[in-house]
Amino acid sequence: MALASESKEVIVLKQTQKKDFTYVMKSLFAGGVAGMCSKTTVAPLDRIKILLQAHNKHYSNFGVFSGLAEIVKRESFFALYKGNGAQMVRVFPYAAIQFTSFEFYKTLLGSILGNSSHIGKFVAGSSAGVTAVTITYPLDTIRARLAFQVTGEHVYNGIIHTAKSIIKNEGGVKALYRGFVPTLCGMVPYAGLTFFCFESIKKFCLKTLPKWFSKPSNNDSGGAVLTIPAKLLCGGLSGALAQCVSYPLDVTRRRMQLSSMDTNAKYGHGMIKTLVTVYRTNGVTNGLYRGMSINFIRAVPMVAVSFSTYELMKQTLHLDTGVDS
Repeated sequence: MALASESKEVIVLKQTQKKDFTYVMKSLFAGGVAGMCSKTTVAPLDRIKILLQAHNKHYSNFGVFSGLAEIVKRESFFALYKGNGAQMVRVFPYAAIQFTSFEFYKTLLGSILGNSSHIGKFVAGSSAGVTAVTITYPLDTIRARLAFQVTGEHVYNGIIHTAKSIIKNEGGVKALYRGFVPTLCGMVPYAGLTFFCFESIKKFCLKTLPKWFSKPSNNDSGGAVLTIPAKLLCGGLSGALAQCVSYPLDVTRRRMQLSSMDTNAKYGHGMIKTLVTVYRTNGVTNGLYRGMSINFIRAVPMVAVSFSTYELMKQTLHLDTGVDS
């Protein structure tokens, strides 16, 4: 009888481990799809943002929409998506890791601080962002280099060539992590606020305004889920709020990543020096917050699509766990 009991326990344990593995794989897939959808949606805006942030000589005098029109005129329509291939290679694992690790950190911290802890949600979001960016950062550097190139002035020919060139000519693998420190410093408030705001706004909508923002769901343990417009609204507000805090560090990161391609000034001497140089050279509006208008235009739909797609994928794959208590 004892052996039979132990055998049953082993079977239950294996089934649980299989379920956990399946859940993680589904969660990774849901996060990856969400990231790819959101980034593809705003890929043209991402490219013009990079060109404006780093003061590309061909586009430095243009605004958001005039810059987009100039890209099509000077290069081609498909040039709006330059660097998006590297972006997709990066964003699938990045978003997959970020969303999945957020669920892990939220559950872990929830067991310690309680499911309703605001600090727990902020720390979970920050930790998820740091985890994802640490693993995938080299691909972000490569993508920025490819997006910064203008047709006829190519230095790099694809993801592999870019990586090899950076490693060979700029000091090894560590060159792929140029701008990593300001990225981490910006990721903590950005990811933390994004996830915290989304979870808080989502909970508010579900509990306070269910008739307007929710619909019944048999697959969700809370009995209700946000409507698609509500998902987009929650995600958009979350992204906009988080961007206001972290944007100067995003500019610093780009300047450091693109330092070797900037013929007018050399950045990349460390986060503080780069930040000070940007401020002294271009000021606040035209330096630290250069391209901020386009960042709002891109961040709101990007985060909205990202969270909405992830929530829909969770519901489709039966991963949604309902409203926090």
